[in-house]
Amino acid sequence: MQKRIIRKVAVLGSGIMGSRIACHLANIGVSSVLLDIVPRELNDAEKAKGLTIEDASVRNRIVNDSLQSTLKSNPSPIFSKSFARRISTGNFEDDMHLISDCDWIIEVVVERLDIKKIIFDQVEEHRKKGTLISSNTSGIPINLMLEERSDDFKSHFIGTHFFNPPRYLPLLEIIPTEHTSNEVVDFFMSYGDKYLGKQTVLCKDTPAFIANRIGIFSIMSLFHSIKDFGLTVEEIDKLTGPVIGRPKSATFRTCDVVGLDTLVHVANGLNKALKDDDQKSIFALPEFIQTMMDNNWLGSKTGQGFYKKAKDEDGKRQILSLNLDTMEYGKQKKASFATLEQTKPIDDLRERYAVLCAGKDKAGAFYRKSFSALFSYVSYRIPEISDDLFRIDEGMRAGFGWQHGPFEVWDALGVERGLKMMKEEGYDAAPWVEEMLKTGKSSFYDIKEGSLHHYDIAEKTHRKTPGLDDLIILDHIRSTNTVWENNECAVTDIGDGILNIEFRSKMNAMGSGVLSGINKGIELAEKDFRGVVIGNQGQNFSVGANLMMVFMFAVEQEYDELNYAIKYFQDTMMRARYSNVPVVVAPHTMALGGGCELTLHADAVQAAGETYMGLVEFGVGVIPGGGGTKELTRRSALRYVKDDVELNVLRENFYRIAMAKVSTSVEEAFEHGFLVRGRDQISMNKQRQIADAKHLAIQLAEQGYVMPARETFRVLGQQALGMFEVGINQMLEGNYISEHEVKMARKLANVMAGGDLSEPTEVSERYLLDLEREAFLSLCTEKKTLERIQHMLKTGKPLRN
Repeated sequence: MQKRIIRKVAVLGSGIMGSRIACHLANIGVSSVLLDIVPRELNDAEKAKGLTIEDASVRNRIVNDSLQSTLKSNPSPIFSKSFARRISTGNFEDDMHLISDCDWIIEVVVERLDIKKIIFDQVEEHRKKGTLISSNTSGIPINLMLEERSDDFKSHFIGTHFFNPPRYLPLLEIIPTEHTSNEVVDFFMSYGDKYLGKQTVLCKDTPAFIANRIGIFSIMSLFHSIKDFGLTVEEIDKLTGPVIGRPKSATFRTCDVVGLDTLVHVANGLNKALKDDDQKSIFALPEFIQTMMDNNWLGSKTGQGFYKKAKDEDGKRQILSLNLDTMEYGKQKKASFATLEQTKPIDDLRERYAVLCAGKDKAGAFYRKSFSALFSYVSYRIPEISDDLFRIDEGMRAGFGWQHGPFEVWDALGVERGLKMMKEEGYDAAPWVEEMLKTGKSSFYDIKEGSLHHYDIAEKTHRKTPGLDDLIILDHIRSTNTVWENNECAVTDIGDGILNIEFRSKMNAMGSGVLSGINKGIELAEKDFRGVVIGNQGQNFSVGANLMMVFMFAVEQEYDELNYAIKYFQDTMMRARYSNVPVVVAPHTMALGGGCELTLHADAVQAAGETYMGLVEFGVGVIPGGGGTKELTRRSALRYVKDDVELNVLRENFYRIAMAKVSTSVEEAFEHGFLVRGRDQISMNKQRQIADAKHLAIQLAEQGYVMPARETFRVLGQQALGMFEVGINQMLEGNYISEHEVKMARKLANVMAGGDLSEPTEVSERYLLDLEREAFLSLCTEKKTLERIQHMLKTGKPLRN
């Protein structure tokens, strides 16, 4: 197999997808050249400057404007604005020769076959033999692009369909043609996974491939049936969001964000391209969708779609929803269903599906109908769009953000029970499903010896699911490898002398059960193992400490108990730092408050590319009390270079805490000082994170890990207090902070200064932890703090008071 290294990529087309793909390549350290067309005429600004069509700034205007617009978009497509230096720009007429030293050329131009062929003519002229070529098309058959292409082009050409936005959606569909070499297919499946951080899904060259075929069917099926159920737009979004493991934006909010025109474009393409799909009529547009298209109600991009922002009589902003019967906007009505109330105590999503489908109200009827339609459709798509059912589930999880793909949902409900429900709703399944049950196989998936197996339709048996051997999936080994557990935490043997400590509390909040698990896991590792990973595969690493516990102690004025709880938290963080085995923390997605504090005390960190870290305690009226304030103060002292201005770093970290700053990427976490360059590592693919963290722990152990020495560090006392006080007063005078926030800021300042010391002094970590705990406790006696905590518990949002 040829060894390939991707050093530079040519991205042909700088539109929404092209610019964002270039940004994501920059995220992983790969340089790219981004090319687009030359403008046909000058714009007014160029005319005013006296420029001509031959000026470079004019000729590259389209590509440069596209890239700059992308870099300004929110959420950002790039980890750090500085990474944009890795992207160079040019145009098709002057700079196509630049592709000659590129290792991969990806076409991302407009979805017109004739234009793509013109671009590929130029690619043939300038590419070096053996260079990889791919298309990001979402609707044009891949094989049609190969007419009149050379044999070398054909063997190195493949479809690489990124989902928008490429940074955030992990799906990368890989679509080979009959001419694509196996080496190229294997390379992209591996490169997308290990380097781009994607869930690579091998697809057949069929209309809309896998994820859009199933996802658009699911949405269009709902469009056609919504009026039959008498449900409103907001009710559907209530039913199709997190309660069934789908994104908060659910169905109609997602359509507004993506753009109704985008969805309609794919649906129309499917309606036109599908020949043998018995559900083809589902892709025809319902009357209300056509009306919305005619009215240009496309969603966020046009100011209104299924929802519309408006102001009430008092001038306050409100969001109206569209009545699909009258096609008029009105106030939203709170969606409430008895069936959903029954699922509130059920945390395990897989156990929730059966309750939802058994509901006696409109919600239950909706779930039975929609799941039945989905199950029927996906069963008949094998082997049309894929030979393997697991690829359909992978596509829906990674492309549409479903926690469980359709076959996984069906398994959770029970295959036989699902078939019965489908028949009652007027649907049937493909014959292979009945055949599977007749062979004694009662599920699509099975776990054998810690490995996932799926039902192979052709072989009529379960076989090991490929692509997972290098991964550690805690769900698959928890039942056999758990060495200790309580209700909030599990300690699992992940092999090679490494234990994993997994949070299992609600939102992975760090209460007494989690803290007990951390201490127990380290204790067990020190006795019989050689390292510890603290990581989980939940939606977030941890949202912080258990606020309800803090609130209850404070309300009941159980200050001694609260003091003990805070000290236990602090001691646990210090246990993670000072143990006889290396402790590697693996944060991902949200690592806030206590989750950030734990990360700050690790021997090393294996962070996911999408890691949002921050000490956010100011939002609930307290300072970081689990060692976070101490640690940023300590890190400020460690960064001090002789003759430098010592206060600068300390000031930066003070504002980082006081403004509850959260990094928006793993790179920002490094820039904010939460992660340490040269020590901490990144997993672009979140699925690989636990395995990567394990390897890091092994590496530290084999290098002869020794517990860090407890060293003192320098605090500045009154010198720092004076600086902080000036900043606090300026913020107050400018009405940027409230009187209560002044009190909070002064408490924080006292800790970070090391107290009212007359001169710079060397102090221990314990000294600063005691100051930190004292400040935390004193703020918990404040009425304003309790109001903030109560508001956060009720709404999930911080309160200003």
